[in-house]
Amino acid sequence: MNRLRILIGVVIGFGLACSALADQRFEFSAFNVPEDGRIVLPVVEGEALSGIAATIDQRTDGALTVAAREKEFTGKSGSTVTLLGVAPYSRIDLIGVGSESVNRVAAENFGGTAASLLGKTEGGNVNILWSGENVEPDATAARVAFGYRLRSYRFDRHKEEQVDKDSLPVITLLTDDNSGEQFDNDLVYLADGVFFARNMSSEPANIIYPQTFVERAKEQFRGLENVKVKVLDEKDIQRLNMGALWGVGKGSSRPPRLLIIEYMGGGDEAPVVLAGKGITFDTGGISIKRNDKMWMMKGDLGGAGVVTGTVLAAAKRGAPINVVALSGLAENMPSGTAIRPGDVLTSMSGITIQISSTDAEGRLVLSDTVHYGQETYKPSVLIDVATLTGSVGRALGDEYAGIFGRHDELIEQLSAAAKDAGEDVWRLPLDDSHFKQIEATYGDVVNGGVGSPGASVGAAFIGSFVDEDQLWAHFDIASVDYMEKDRPTIPKGYSGWGVRALDEFLRRHTLQHSEKIEASE
Repeated sequence: MNRLRILIGVVIGFGLACSALADQRFEFSAFNVPEDGRIVLPVVEGEALSGIAATIDQRTDGALTVAAREKEFTGKSGSTVTLLGVAPYSRIDLIGVGSESVNRVAAENFGGTAASLLGKTEGGNVNILWSGENVEPDATAARVAFGYRLRSYRFDRHKEEQVDKDSLPVITLLTDDNSGEQFDNDLVYLADGVFFARNMSSEPANIIYPQTFVERAKEQFRGLENVKVKVLDEKDIQRLNMGALWGVGKGSSRPPRLLIIEYMGGGDEAPVVLAGKGITFDTGGISIKRNDKMWMMKGDLGGAGVVTGTVLAAAKRGAPINVVALSGLAENMPSGTAIRPGDVLTSMSGITIQISSTDAEGRLVLSDTVHYGQETYKPSVLIDVATLTGSVGRALGDEYAGIFGRHDELIEQLSAAAKDAGEDVWRLPLDDSHFKQIEATYGDVVNGGVGSPGASVGAAFIGSFVDEDQLWAHFDIASVDYMEKDRPTIPKGYSGWGVRALDEFLRRHTLQHSEKIEASE
């Protein structure tokens, strides 16, 4: 029997270690029906068991059918039943995959659900059976393993008791789709990118601040080909007249940084530039927030984590694309050196900004970041990602991120990529009225009002620093960056939302570029 063994090795330790996931071992093996042991089965929705489930039902003399009827289990997507001691198997987990054809997101959700069921099992081997019944070509066993890995994430590095990697079972994917290499050489790295974003948001602000964010990122990119890491410190930021980024960061004893990560694996093509909001802690500054859930503001660097994680995934898999991650990093603190409401800042672009609230700081950081990215790299596409406004969550809940932009085709491409990656977005309006709302009395633009300045107004502010003919989109991920409840591939906590969506967009952007080159030849 040919077997491809894959070991996901993650170092857990002090300092620059990236992931807090205990080592999980996966194997991919040719499909067969195990004679005993622990097994996980997909069940297509219907009145009777079919496919793999029907085969196992015969092995158990009809016990699966009886249990399904008792539990009113019909294979509805996401539903589960766990059976113990049904001879000849010690444990059987049934997971519903619905009646529709199983796409790659459904395969990932199946894997994630399996991880949630098996999270407390110890040692030995668990077989996950994955066949071609009702399964689309891209819904591979590698996608199942990817979903399992995403859900298995845990952040326990600051706990006395951590998961012992040797206590985890070996997960064997029984399949004939030959997707082990896809997992080993691609999806493992995509998970690494997601985990980087989750880790950065999960760490406390006394550990992750602008300089240590830079150090963590440098460690992750060390030794990767076609990568250059640059850092602008407080002197560089002031020299370049980045008055908005400097204005936010100068109230803290930990000075701001602009982290620049270039991955140039795509020849001479203009790069995609990803700009992330990296507020390592947001007190609100002089416009200080209420204490209720202020602890969560350690995750206000989510956009920076996402864009860095996206480029990390591309660099690790050697993607044929040029992409740059820019992270505007600052800590927003109240102090004698902090900016005040009423102050006027001069941005790198020369546009002056009247401050109405120091708690609308993310757009300030991004104003200099996107301008730097546009002027330095002349990008084919410019995308910014930010935990920008609470209002996006009030509009969309926690199922969608908000997306904004001037260019319909780009918004459609990003929306399609996000949906196929399992990270849905919803387009919110951005028109002349929103730009009029930020016209200032004492400067060129005002950074918003006290309280809830609005998602569209925040997008308009950032868009004011991007040329109208520059392809640009803005993601407001404040609605989805933290999950209060478990999702199939996201345990409760910081989600790393956006890495998968942007990764899928980069893959399609690369394909479009290649097709244009072939057409010109």
